[in-house]
Amino acid sequence: MTDTTWNEADPPELAPLTLAQKLRGGLRVLGLVAVTLVCLGLFLLGHNLRRALGRKGMGRWIVFHFGAARAWSRLGLALLGLRHRVEGTPIGRGAMVANHCSWIDILTLRACRLVYFVSKADVAEWPGVGFITRVTGTVFIERKRTEAKRQEAVLLERIAADQVLCFFPEGTSTDGLRVLPFKSSLFSAFFHDGHAEPVLVQPVSVRYHPGPGLPAALYGWWGSMGFEEHIWQIACRSRGGLAEVIFHAPVRPDDFANRKALAAACHAAVAKGHAEAGRRQAGAAPVDA
Repeated sequence: MTDTTWNEADPPELAPLTLAQKLRGGLRVLGLVAVTLVCLGLFLLGHNLRRALGRKGMGRWIVFHFGAARAWSRLGLALLGLRHRVEGTPIGRGAMVANHCSWIDILTLRACRLVYFVSKADVAEWPGVGFITRVTGTVFIERKRTEAKRQEAVLLERIAADQVLCFFPEGTSTDGLRVLPFKSSLFSAFFHDGHAEPVLVQPVSVRYHPGPGLPAALYGWWGSMGFEEHIWQIACRSRGGLAEVIFHAPVRPDDFANRKALAAACHAAVAKGHAEAGRRQAGAAPVDA
């Protein structure tokens, strides 16, 4: 989710949708709605039962909502014509920092494990999407100095509860073909002495590879692109694509002099993995649609 808007590239030129593409898009959107309703219902049921019973006794066994969230993400990617490839192992506690291409990142990262995203506050008010993000545990923040300490306390509480938080330090989504410099402000929470034990921070590279004949920036969402329109275009056009996630070795904030040094190191790892994924896929055999 974005904090500022990146607008340094033109949207890809797309031919008018054919009737077949529109039919495909309509069926996919209906499938996404159905999958979302079923999986969201299971997620809420398991989440509320576990909260009611606590972490002891039967409560620890009621974790099927984790699976529901993962199933929703994997089915969502499949319905959008994307395969999923993962390299490396996600951490079990702490924070991930990833580059940000579009709303599809939510599906791509949650298909790997249950993570709780850190998003700008106004996303909570988006129709439909806002409700889903609120009930699935998204952490909403405002870039205001007056809110900094309160928001830092929330992040500390979430990490202490063994949740894995996911940040997008670029502060905006892009065309998916580059990794912008990381903003270091949110990294300060990792240096707080309120952590019961050292926090792990894991850099994560996300890269999308469209199928044959599709523009390289198809999955990117940036600038003045409309949210609903972008979903529709992806549902209609996407085929034979690949969503790739690379989990790099986690680092300890205490090994860095300050938040800026930590942000720079994480950016270097993410950018390198993103570039290598692009070169590797460029040399791969074409994927049949």
